[in-house]
Amino acid sequence: MHSDPPLQPVELEVGELRLRPWRADDVDDAWHVFQDEQVRRWGGPVVESREDVVAWLDRRLEPAPDRVSWAVVDTTTGALAGSAGFSFVDLDEGQAMVGYWTAPAHRGRGLAPVAVDAVCRRLFATTTVDRIELFHAIANVASGRVAEKAGFTWEGRLRRSHRYAGVKLDQFLWARLADDPPPALSSRS
Repeated sequence: MHSDPPLQPVELEVGELRLRPWRADDVDDAWHVFQDEQVRRWGGPVVESREDVVAWLDRRLEPAPDRVSWAVVDTTTGALAGSAGFSFVDLDEGQAMVGYWTAPAHRGRGLAPVAVDAVCRRLFATTTVDRIELFHAIANVASGRVAEKAGFTWEGRLRRSHRYAGVKLDQFLWARLADDPPPALSSRS
């Protein structure tokens, strides 16, 4: 058990995005996004009811030493555009795993790489983490583009390493190190 204080999401402004802590009143917007086939297929939370979303949000509202998550909001509309955050943060080993999703109405605008880059920079600047890993199903080509644009380096293929929508699939592994050159991004990349 790690004795460091829990990780805390702080508000971050990046271009047309505001990354902020999740709130209890995000339940309806999150419920809507979680109905999307792509979010369900590629590893978004499995929710069958509004109560499942409330439980999912409760986990994000509770501080923890090994995970932190941000709601990604489009500042021009105020709409929930996605999520970015870390699970499996291991401060002793200096490693974390980043995850993200984009709401259907906000796809194709280059917002995910900007959000992922912002949370990576934050984690590198405020913790002992010096390696962040990103995994995605090989068939999820869009996630590969996000990884590359957000400054990650492709490291390899993991055979039948994760279950997506009930089926074990191969994944690509990408990593970003604290001393890697940061990507040149805008919120329209």
